[in-house]
Amino acid sequence: MPEISRRNALQIAGAAAITPAATLGATPAQASAAPPVIEADGIRLAAQADGSILVGDGADRIKLTHFMIKDSVLGQQRTFGGTPSLVTVDGRPAIQVDYVMSASAQAVKVRGTFTVAARRARLRWEVSGSTTLTPTGYMFARTLLAPSAPERYVPATKWARDPRGGVPYEVNDGALYQETWSDTQAYFRLAKTTPAFTNASWIHAPAGADGVTDVELVLGAMRPAAANALGAGAPLSVDVWSEQPFGLYDSAAPMAIKAQVVNGAAGSRPVRLTWWARDFDGRQVGGGTLDRTLAPGAVWDETFTVAGAPQGIVFTEVRAVAGTDEVFARTNLATLKEHAYRPEGRFGIANYTWMLVPDKESVGRLMTRIGVKTVRIAYDGAPGLSPAELDALGIPHNVQLGGVIFNGTAEQITKWADEKAAIARASGARYFEVANELNQPWMSGQKAAEYVRDGLKPIYDRLHGSGIKLMNCGLGGMDVNWTANFHKAGGWPLIDVFAFHPGRGNFTPDYAPPPSEWQQGENGTYWNFLGALREARRTLDEHGGGKELWLTEAYACTRPNRWWNDNHRQAAENTLLTLALAVSEGVDGVNWYQPHDSTIHHPQEADPNNPEYHFGLLNRDTSVKAALLAYATATRTLEGARFTEWMTFKNQQVKGLRFDGFAILWTREDGYLLNADHGADPWYPHTEAWVDNWPTKTRVTLAAKGAYVRVVDCIGRETRVPVKNGRVTLTLDGAPRIYYGLC
Repeated sequence: MPEISRRNALQIAGAAAITPAATLGATPAQASAAPPVIEADGIRLAAQADGSILVGDGADRIKLTHFMIKDSVLGQQRTFGGTPSLVTVDGRPAIQVDYVMSASAQAVKVRGTFTVAARRARLRWEVSGSTTLTPTGYMFARTLLAPSAPERYVPATKWARDPRGGVPYEVNDGALYQETWSDTQAYFRLAKTTPAFTNASWIHAPAGADGVTDVELVLGAMRPAAANALGAGAPLSVDVWSEQPFGLYDSAAPMAIKAQVVNGAAGSRPVRLTWWARDFDGRQVGGGTLDRTLAPGAVWDETFTVAGAPQGIVFTEVRAVAGTDEVFARTNLATLKEHAYRPEGRFGIANYTWMLVPDKESVGRLMTRIGVKTVRIAYDGAPGLSPAELDALGIPHNVQLGGVIFNGTAEQITKWADEKAAIARASGARYFEVANELNQPWMSGQKAAEYVRDGLKPIYDRLHGSGIKLMNCGLGGMDVNWTANFHKAGGWPLIDVFAFHPGRGNFTPDYAPPPSEWQQGENGTYWNFLGALREARRTLDEHGGGKELWLTEAYACTRPNRWWNDNHRQAAENTLLTLALAVSEGVDGVNWYQPHDSTIHHPQEADPNNPEYHFGLLNRDTSVKAALLAYATATRTLEGARFTEWMTFKNQQVKGLRFDGFAILWTREDGYLLNADHGADPWYPHTEAWVDNWPTKTRVTLAAKGAYVRVVDCIGRETRVPVKNGRVTLTLDGAPRIYYGLC
């Protein structure tokens, strides 16, 4: 049974001690004046005469120097040194520092109190003396001593189950700043922080409801989840991950997940570890149960291996139980065949690839592997892969820039347009999408004329003839009223591309009501895909000018347990059908929104209630969603494909798109509404990704050629159906599948 050594222990128990001054080489007289030192197993805090705190574990690692307050009257004020002293907290020795403030903030009092336990320290700052404090703006300063890697922000999450049912989901469980040396790590754990406010000097550390800033500093060679559990005082924790980037393996390769269990309790106890792995059809392809007795602070590491399919996805869960404590974690594994893509293509990514996890090279390889042929936003200084890096990968790139100053002065508009045009030129962009979704409120028609005057026309004047094609601001939905006003204001001749975002709610992508039937509202039929796309095509044909049609955001949102949004299986099916329908309507470009679940301001945090966190092809932990395999299946099938016709059948609920060389078939026997049995509550129990959502199976017999028809499902798995006497019998349902060999 592995237990952690002094260097990397996760001991919960362990008494703090004062290091006698004599051991520091001080005389008795000097000892009484020496700054205090406290230590516990694997950690040592030594106060300095200036009030800073040196943190080490046999080697000096971190120096804690200053604290910064924010005050609505005084502004930002920081400490300038302080006086350390030895105090007692809960019967244990502690270091207290009374800080010195600037002359303009003498009324403000800042006191720091620092305690230690095994492998961790509690850092506590209390601020008083002002009635106008802004605790959300507090920060502390740290200096890292000879680190081997830059600091890394790591959101901490944990898995939860809704007692009403549905699928499990992640919730936030604090935040970590990871510091790294060649032989160990340290983690600052906070309940909340905004990483955008943190910099090389200061960590954003807002106070809690009690006005006190509490930070746990955990020291040891451990994974972030273990450090977070230790810092949070969790009695049991489990972490699961794949060391393969994105959990994505080569075709048929064996796949592995790693699990780490930490006993955070004060005593030894038996722990049971149970795991399972299921494929897209729900078959269990791995699993088992193991038992161990873990000492306090002990860790249990296991690796589980699953056989890989030629192409497919495996969903995994690891659960740890000790007494009444139960925790679990999930991740996905997948295999993807190699494919030689065409040099040009119409499919891309809408949001820039800003979250470079695990690293920039891996993200770049993934984009090329799934057929990304354009990135919506890339310029020097933007987050993510730079234009030069995308060029090296052979991925063309565009820009989308906003900030249009409505009714601004001539000087303001000139400055804005000059800056944005210069960025577009310098980036090497092929297309410039001038702003984003300015048609709000939807269908109101507001500000179309102002947009043409203050935004689009100034950019046109600067870039016309440059070779950069201009797009209107990508519209949220196919807003016919805004588009009519845009045309009336003279915007149509200024664009080369009409761009919009055909949002979709709980409707299948082929649901196509006409604009006269669109209902407004957050859950209205305005947010349909094919009806909006056809109206966009009709508009282009009506107004003419040879404009391209781009969907600069298309998506399949997987916000958990909401009837308006797709479950993970629906998202995969709808990704394939969405892209096929786009090709059938002659779309010139589709940018999928977005590469990964997250938002740029809170990367890799969890928020189950916010749809903005759930648009990715990758999960929050960057493991593959089934939708990513569907995207790759679509790009590999549809790039270069020529659409020929909508197929017709005696049974009108059978639907089909015919392309040169293949067809895509499905049915609507079960209707166009997803999660149709929902109630008034937005909550709805999503089914797991391996559960078939289509109860009605329809048998059709069609003309075919060859010995068999090859069938490819939405995630790229292939099967064969034999042909007899030139006929093949297929079983169809609401899931689109690709068929090769039909006549």
